[in-house]
Amino acid sequence: MKVAIMTDTNSGISVEEGKKLGVAVIPMPVIVDGNSYLEHESIVHADLYAQMREHKDVSTSQPAPQILCDKWSELLASGYDEVVFIPMSSGLSATCDTATALAKDFDGKVFVADNHRISVTLRDSVLDAVALANAGKSGSEIKAALEANAYESSIYITVDSMEYLLKNGRATRAAAAIATVLNIKPVLTIQGGKLDAFKKVRGMKKSIAVMIDAIDKDIKKRFKDVPHENLSIGTTSTLESPEEEMLWRDSVKEAFPDIDVFYEPLSCSIACHVGIGAMGLGVSKKQGR
Repeated sequence: MKVAIMTDTNSGISVEEGKKLGVAVIPMPVIVDGNSYLEHESIVHADLYAQMREHKDVSTSQPAPQILCDKWSELLASGYDEVVFIPMSSGLSATCDTATALAKDFDGKVFVADNHRISVTLRDSVLDAVALANAGKSGSEIKAALEANAYESSIYITVDSMEYLLKNGRATRAAAAIATVLNIKPVLTIQGGKLDAFKKVRGMKKSIAVMIDAIDKDIKKRFKDVPHENLSIGTTSTLESPEEEMLWRDSVKEAFPDIDVFYEPLSCSIACHVGIGAMGLGVSKKQGR
């Protein structure tokens, strides 16, 4: 049994990196002032941030159904017996539900795993799936394993500006105005696939400290019985320079020296919702690797 693993760029994995990892990756659409682009193909982070600096309307949508079907057909025609597709959480996008409906036309050869994750925790799920496929697990077994492990993760994110939370309905105009005047930075969390408020603090430094403390508490309580070598911490952001990105990653490495810590930028499609200067981190329990 040869199983292909597929995801989209919401995982933080680009199409090119996917080739190195043995993962098929679908680029997410990004819409700027009504014009549609594909992440890493016709728009990159620097392009998007330049548009956001000009306060242009940015949004995203799910991949076109035909693109999903064509990619599944391509993989099955190239020698794979089954495909496991791992999109972002069904609680945050309709992609999962759409893909599940489309998969019914593939005679049980396409499995859509809804493991309620996004960004760095979704990336960990994809790497788990690759390890499970390499270990000889079938598509149905990989889907079951990912969904059983779905809630073994936490992710926290803080935004520098309320502009895009206001635009996508996550904040009211009054709340955004007050936050701007008082330098309030909301810390948001994803637990089980939905975005919720976690805490409000003044200033990015305090927001960062809150996120690191929250991850530390998760490790000590939720994951207290998990050996640290079986945990993965992902750092992410919409910071604009490699130096800032690495400083963020290294500060988290310093806080958790005995846990694997990696960095992956937030996808352009997620950046559309959180704006420039957002920072986040997540922890996941590994499986199969």
